[in-house]
Amino acid sequence: MLQDWEANDPAVRQLWSMMNGWVFAGFDETYKRLGINFDHTYLESNTYLLGKDIIKDGLEKGVFSKREDGAVIADLGKMGQKVVLRSDGTSVYITQDMGTTLKKYEDYKPESMIWVVGDEQNLHFQMLFAIMKKLGYDWAGQLFHLSYGMVNLPSGKMKSREGTVVDADDLFDEMTSLAAAACKERDSEADEAKIAERGEIIGLGALKFMLLKFNAKTTIMFDPAASIRFEGDTGPYVQYVCARIQSIERKAADRNFSGASDWSLLVKKEEKDLASLLAMYGSVLKTAAGKKDCSCLVEYLLNAAKAFNRFYRECPVLTAETEELAKARLCLAKCCREVLTDGLATLTVSVPDAM
Repeated sequence: MLQDWEANDPAVRQLWSMMNGWVFAGFDETYKRLGINFDHTYLESNTYLLGKDIIKDGLEKGVFSKREDGAVIADLGKMGQKVVLRSDGTSVYITQDMGTTLKKYEDYKPESMIWVVGDEQNLHFQMLFAIMKKLGYDWAGQLFHLSYGMVNLPSGKMKSREGTVVDADDLFDEMTSLAAAACKERDSEADEAKIAERGEIIGLGALKFMLLKFNAKTTIMFDPAASIRFEGDTGPYVQYVCARIQSIERKAADRNFSGASDWSLLVKKEEKDLASLLAMYGSVLKTAAGKKDCSCLVEYLLNAAKAFNRFYRECPVLTAETEELAKARLCLAKCCREVLTDGLATLTVSVPDAM
């Protein structure tokens, strides 16, 4: 069928086109729910011919060679030999990857390219990058594979090849259902539409937060029920702190409580600790970006949320000893909410209006 497809057989192409439509329509639905969108989607069908052209040029330059059976190979030393074109002339994954890599560079001239793919493909990408270097592309040193480990659930490992894959949409439904039940328990008077909206924000936020909590290379055990708790090292814990500060701000607005704040009044340890931690936000973002690792940002947000709770417990805001001190503490609380909200948004996690 692959030979027929590459030969533009009408029946095979029609079947392929129909199935692609199903796939991308389903992908769009799932990604939209996660708040993810793509500016450009590259199809292997649009880049495999470019890959073949690269291989043809590489053969002429001596980068590739032909085996006795007609397959084209790249000799990559200690990594071994990699087939880049089958003996029947059809392409393989790396043929298309070579074409896509060059096309992306020509389209965008990026400073670097990052592939987010599971760690079972480590050798594949090492070989791809080595081939692009052998071909003489001076930008090939800026290709990076953001390798990630597998996700286990209490019911077992997610293995698509063995038929034990967990459907993402089913997992989303489970997360939002658990979150909605928790919201209903806390606010029984809220209408169903509001509960459903909060459940979606909190449930999917909890999922993202927990998956990003660990270094990408780590194989993790994901427990949906544990990740949805409003206490502990979870996304809902940070969201709850944001919602609590929003509530404080609403009460302050109802009392027409505003005006300039004097930060010199914040002399308690909890006040200073929180302010100092908030000042580190920018550097934490830079570290996360530099390491291509969100886990340090997740840890920072948890620490900031805990620092706020210590501050709030020891330093009353709206009932402070003086109005000037109340204004200063309110300003500190607002700054904390802004940092937490921005940090969560960086992880594509939203904050509900209430919890």
